[in-house]
Amino acid sequence: MRQIVLDTETTGIDPSEGHRIIEIGCVELMERQLTGRNYHVYINPEREVEAEAITIHGITNEFLVDKPRFSEIADEFFEFIKGAELVIHNAAFDVGFMDSEFARLKPVRKTAENCGIVDSLAIARKKHPGQKNSLDALCKRYGVDNSNRDLHGALLDAEILADVYLLLTGGQTALSLDAGSEDGGASGGIRRLSPERTPLSVVHASGEELSAHEEFMSMLEKKAGGTVWDKLRQAE
Repeated sequence: MRQIVLDTETTGIDPSEGHRIIEIGCVELMERQLTGRNYHVYINPEREVEAEAITIHGITNEFLVDKPRFSEIADEFFEFIKGAELVIHNAAFDVGFMDSEFARLKPVRKTAENCGIVDSLAIARKKHPGQKNSLDALCKRYGVDNSNRDLHGALLDAEILADVYLLLTGGQTALSLDAGSEDGGASGGIRRLSPERTPLSVVHASGEELSAHEEFMSMLEKKAGGTVWDKLRQAE
């Protein structure tokens, strides 16, 4: 399965008010392994970046003057994400901006019609209800190194989110005795996942082992006078 962990930076918070994307960062995963293949671009939004937004990501109007317009990178960006499952933290925000940008061009493309979409924020809220689930909070909880994240940046945030997402959906968090802390109390060494790490092997039972298992379970069932599920159904 091909997944693209994606993040954007923008001129403001609402595309319906004419705000535009100014940076896109993507990190590719194949079968939950980092491939080292990324996509990153700065974009001239053809409008002013709000001062409040600049305090968040540090990308100035002067810096963006000579950058390509979205129309110039739309095709290569679309080809990079097409058919993949997009992993985005607070997906509605980024997808809303992406659809707004694609709507300005012909043919009009809809993100959800060409990609799967996974919202890591929704996953985190379900797994950690009542706790902070910002990317920074999840980094602290899962021991992911975000020490270089003084300002938001699309590619850096996508790289960090890739680590967090893999741990959130299948990795093991650092153990901690501080269960009462605000962010869940993860402690231990800081981690960043590497594309060079050796994939975990998957060992399947042989036919002989499956037969032995079935024989053993059948023996237990006879001794118990039925399965646990049979007894539960009888008690209903």
